[in-house]
Amino acid sequence: MSVSIDDVRAAASRLDGRIRHTPVLRADDGVWFKLEHTQHAGSFKTRGMFNQILAAGALPAAGIVAASGGNAGLAAAYAARELGVRAEVFVPLTAPAVKVAKLGKLGAHVVQVGNEYAEAYEAALARASTTGALFCHAYDDPAMVAGNGTLGLDLLDQIPAGFDTVLVAVGGGGLIAGVLAALGPTHRVVAVEPSTASALHSALQAGAPVDVPVSGVAADSLGARRVGRIAFEMAAGIDSVLVDDQAIVDARRRLWDDYRLAVEHGTAAAFAALTSGAYAPAPGERVVVLLCGANTNPADLA
Repeated sequence: MSVSIDDVRAAASRLDGRIRHTPVLRADDGVWFKLEHTQHAGSFKTRGMFNQILAAGALPAAGIVAASGGNAGLAAAYAARELGVRAEVFVPLTAPAVKVAKLGKLGAHVVQVGNEYAEAYEAALARASTTGALFCHAYDDPAMVAGNGTLGLDLLDQIPAGFDTVLVAVGGGGLIAGVLAALGPTHRVVAVEPSTASALHSALQAGAPVDVPVSGVAADSLGARRVGRIAFEMAAGIDSVLVDDQAIVDARRRLWDDYRLAVEHGTAAAFAALTSGAYAPAPGERVVVLLCGANTNPADLA
């Protein structure tokens, strides 16, 4: 299963006027940051979730059901509110309180179940089957991936001088698959994962998606136990690097201290690839870091 640039362009047309074309920032060392954490509902997933719902056409009376570690649920709740449909979101008991509270504020009915995303996912599937609601996958859906890929089109417009490499934090793979679809083979796309939640890295090593243990500071947003089939197929042959928890914490702190950018730990993983040396750009290599989500408690940044 693959998603094409034509699918991304169709998503961009569908999303016109519904999403923010989030800005880019040139860092002191020449690295570009894509500030997608300023997107509606606080993450890139709003692009994909809107596209997934709109592409489905007429919705059932029961509305939509989603499973999430937090961000996909927030995106589903926001999109449903804007479209005037009911949203029911299943999240694990370990979901950050800040995300759960925000889901309620957006009008979603929240159900907490299990300790991992995978358990919330199974419960959400069962609920959708019972009610007839549209199940909106958090990452392994072609429309979700195509919507996410629209930020790649943003980058092409926003950095006309060009760039070589994009560093992307990976959980289930819906973002990196979208970026790959948008940018194609003309740009290097690097997958960055926590060493304690390495679904894509492990799949690439094994030659197929496999279940992995999930833990660590970024598990709430990068905690997919198994990478999506779309991402696995589209990511064949790309660079994949791992970063540890301390590198993620340090990168998140640096983004705040140096740039006053408050992001979640999963988002900081992409920057941690640079700050930890897990990815070392060649001389003159033009690098973009996707800062993909900001649904975090900023208290520990003060």
